Amino acid sequence: MLNIGVVGCGKIADGHIEEIQKLGCARVLAVCDLEPILAEQLAVRYSVPHRYTDFDRMLSEHRLDVIHIATPPYSHLTLAQKAAEAGCHVFLEKPLALNATDGRHLMECLEQTGRKMTINYWYNFESPALALKEFVAKGNLGDPIHIESYYGYDLAGGFGQALLSDDRHWVHQLPGKLFQNIIDHAINKITPFLPDEPVEIIARAYRRRHLRDDRTDSVLDELRVMILAGGMSAYVTFSSHARPVGHFMRVYGTKNTAHIDFALRSMSVEEKQTVPSALGRLVPPFKSSWQSLRQATKNAREFAGSRFQFFAGMNRLMSLFYDSILHDTPVPIPYAEILRVSQIMDEISAQVYPVRVA
Repeated sequence: MLNIGVVGCGKIADGHIEEIQKLGCARVLAVCDLEPILAEQLAVRYSVPHRYTDFDRMLSEHRLDVIHIATPPYSHLTLAQKAAEAGCHVFLEKPLALNATDGRHLMECLEQTGRKMTINYWYNFESPALALKEFVAKGNLGDPIHIESYYGYDLAGGFGQALLSDDRHWVHQLPGKLFQNIIDHAINKITPFLPDEPVEIIARAYRRRHLRDDRTDSVLDELRVMILAGGMSAYVTFSSHARPVGHFMRVYGTKNTAHIDFALRSMSVEEKQTVPSALGRLVPPFKSSWQSLRQATKNAREFAGSRFQFFAGMNRLMSLFYDSILHDTPVPIPYAEILRVSQIMDEISAQVYPVRVA
């Protein structure tokens, strides 16, 4: 039984604890937050026996196997280092750190201490993403040529409103502001396909929303990124205005094209048309409808079996990470992939929020 500690008792921490409690190999022993009321409320909601406002004290008073870090990214390096030096493995909320340099230092600390880490790229462990991985592994896609990764966001939600109404919100302190806190959801889906070659990035961002006359802020809310690496290209789109709010990826290969809809938890394939002339234009809609029906049936079975949960991907990722600790197997996400996401994000931030020298 792994003993788990959670530092950072905001909204996402609820998701972490709920999924940990579904696993038979781990239990949450302690939670920690600088704000006492947040730590107390989280502990009470999930019957966690110990709560702290001092992370060092939590580490010293309990023998914890894994620390889940769910705090703002500027604290990730310090907290992860302390956890690793205390003998704990680390489950980290995205993004990796304030920048790729901090991320690299974090990984060096893990290597020195012999501890393991993973990051909460949970969408990549949901059923559609796993189906795509299998589809590619079987050679059905062919060689990837181009990827489109789209992430929509609603600034009218609770987090967006808190960010825009408070100039002291921690997101304002990030080099990439809102984008840096969100877009790794889009980028981490691309990196597994990119060849191990230098990457060229062109990023453009702008503010589409209208500000009141008495308000100004530096938060841009629309982002477009083009990525080139070897013989591959990718587009990343972040939009806080397009409706409905979408979250999907399209992977174009030399054999077929795959479309993953993370919001609808579905995968469909566009195949090369082999039926000639007008008949060839009649068949594809029927194929598409059949794929949709088959996916809907699969989702219904998962729902009936209580597997169609919001954080199903997080649960699967946690399970794989805990297994890697218990059985000394490789971590579910390679460190090089995590670091590459951070490096790409650094370059995007530098282009859309350039540092102006006086």
